[in-house]
Amino acid sequence: MTPQQCAIVAAARGWIGTPYRHQSSVRGQGADCLGLIRGIWREVKGQEPEAMPIYTSDWSEISQHERMWEGALRHMRLVEKPAAGDMLLFRMRRGAVAKHVAILAGESAAGQTIIHAYTGAGVVETPLTPPWARRVVANFRFPEGDK
Repeated sequence: MTPQQCAIVAAARGWIGTPYRHQSSVRGQGADCLGLIRGIWREVKGQEPEAMPIYTSDWSEISQHERMWEGALRHMRLVEKPAAGDMLLFRMRRGAVAKHVAILAGESAAGQTIIHAYTGAGVVETPLTPPWARRVVANFRFPEGDK
């Protein structure tokens, strides 16, 4: 892993135990899945690249607008094969917009793990099980460079 990838995984692990709070991104106090990515960005890269608009938990399901995917494309690099420290984008249902993100944390005895935030669990590190892996639709790498 590169130093930046190590820093991203370490930062993500520092958020484990943060409760789930929609639209929040404060380590130890509350985060949703995007808030986790935003918080990691601030810790590793510095200021967030754009102001975050208010968003609902349905993430544009009615309009079918891929807001999360488009935002990732504006600030990250799309990669074919993810590595530890990369962001995974998930489609929770076939035909629905992509609306969940996680950090690929690396390998464990159980296989690959991801760090993500979701309702009822908060920020956790879990195995990238086949049901989760099936939902991945894109992989993004944080841009290189210092804070």
